[in-house]
Order: sequence, then C-alpha cells, then structure tokens
Amino acid sequence: MQYSSLSDFLDRGKPALAKGPVALILCEDEAEVASTLRHHQYQGFRAVVAFIPPRIALPEDLVDTIHRVDHSHVRDGGIEVIVNAVIPQAGDIWLYYCYNAEYLFYPFCETRTIGEMLTFHTEERRDAMLSFVIDLYARDLHRFGNAVSLDQAHIDKTGYYALARPDPENHDHPKERQLDFHGGLRWRYEEHVPAARRKIDRISLFRARPKLRMRADYTFTDEEYNTYACPWHHNLTAAVASFRTAKALKLNAGSTYDIESFAWHNSVPFEWHSRQLLDLGLMEPGQWF
Repeated sequence: MQYSSLSDFLDRGKPALAKGPVALILCEDEAEVASTLRHHQYQGFRAVVAFIPPRIALPEDLVDTIHRVDHSHVRDGGIEVIVNAVIPQAGDIWLYYCYNAEYLFYPFCETRTIGEMLTFHTEERRDAMLSFVIDLYARDLHRFGNAVSLDQAHIDKTGYYALARPDPENHDHPKERQLDFHGGLRWRYEEHVPAARRKIDRISLFRARPKLRMRADYTFTDEEYNTYACPWHHNLTAAVASFRTAKALKLNAGSTYDIESFAWHNSVPFEWHSRQLLDLGLMEPGQWF
C-alpha cells in the first residue's frame, strides 16, 4: 500500500494500525533501507510503515508487503512528528520507531517474535520498554565511506555508563527509576555531538495512549514510560543496533576529516545475534526465560 503523505496515511491507513505491534521506520537516506525493513518484518511486526523520500525505490517484494508513505524528514518533519501524529490514531496498540540502517534486537529474538515478547512485557504491567542505541560502524572507512557495512559491522564492547537524570521540577533531584545512558561513538567523539544528543537511551517500544506525546529526546510525557523497570523487579530491555551516528559523523563536514577510523582497542565484530548483546550487558532479559 502506498500513501502520498503522512496525512494521507492517517486518513487511509487506519487498517494498518488496527492491531499491533506496528513498526514506524523513517528513512532519511538510501543506506540499507531494504535490509532495515526486512529485519523488522522478520521479527513479526503486524505492519511495517516506512516513511521514505519519493526518490528511493524499493525492491518488488517490499512494495507489496509494507505500507510506504512518501515523506521527507527535512520538509515534512522527523520521527517526533510522525510518532505524535500516529499515536491518536493507534488506540492502545504497541508501536515501535526507528530510522533506516537501524535494527531492533531483544532477548531471544532469534526464536521468539516481537509479539510474544510484548505479550510477556504487558503481563508485567509495563506499557513501554527502554532500549539502548548501540553504534555500529564499518572498520575500514576507506572502503566504506559512509561507515555502513553489514558484513564488516563492529561495535564497542565497553565504554557504556549511566548518570542520574535530574528533575528540573524538583530542584534537580534524580528522577525515580530513570537514568541517562551514554557510550559508543557519541561518547568517544562527543566534541562533534551536541550535548542534548549524547545519550543513547530511547523508549523505542511503547503502547499508544490518549494525549500521550513523544518529546524530542525520545522520552514521553508520561514519566512512567521513561523508567527502566517497575518498582518491584527488573524488566526486559532491548537494543537498537544503529549505523546512524557513524554515518552522520563520517558524512558531516565538521567531523569527517577528524576521523580516519572508528576502530579502537575495544572494537569487536558485531555478530548480529541477541546473545552477544546480552553477554555484553547491553540489554537485559528481566524475568523472561
């Protein structure tokens, strides 16, 4: 199904939002668009809605199996605009959002669908899930000028940390069960990243609710959505393996000449498997076995 704009999708695409989970994917450029869409289809999303500039063509198999919305993030708005427009139309279904060249991983995702995982999470009385954006990057930037390569993808195996999240409405005391997480390329090259964009946590999976809004920093107006766990025990978390930061750092004129390689002594090949992310502590299974 194809739509000429976001408003056209909201008018005619309501059947795509009838049952979740639904993936909303904003494609900012041509990098790995097809692999991103196929990855999330494989995980079992009921519908994959891709917001794509009209100039980008899709393989024939994807034309027939996704909901394509003609959308330019520069002209029509970014992921915040999309998510906040879809929420009022989505009832109480689970939604997920990401960009192209980003890949969702959750514990045991190789053998369990996204629906099975979210059913368990819902039974634990959770309406949102914390995810960590784990930077992917090609090791050889001379060969891969935009830092994107599925076969040569690497990640940082260490260098991640969390800080208390201050509450400006409560004298900057730490917010309950909320932390700001840092690491990866945004930490190693922080001089090229605005302070407001350095954290790597997102609430990537959430249930739509009336009057709910997503903020520009990937948190929500309902503060419970922004917590990493419920008060009584640990909960599942997920990871979004992403080339987006590496791509931006290498293609941006202000940083590209300062970076000859993203590789360092803590770089390891990415195995494209949830077990590696679990072993490195980059996501948690909670009480799900």
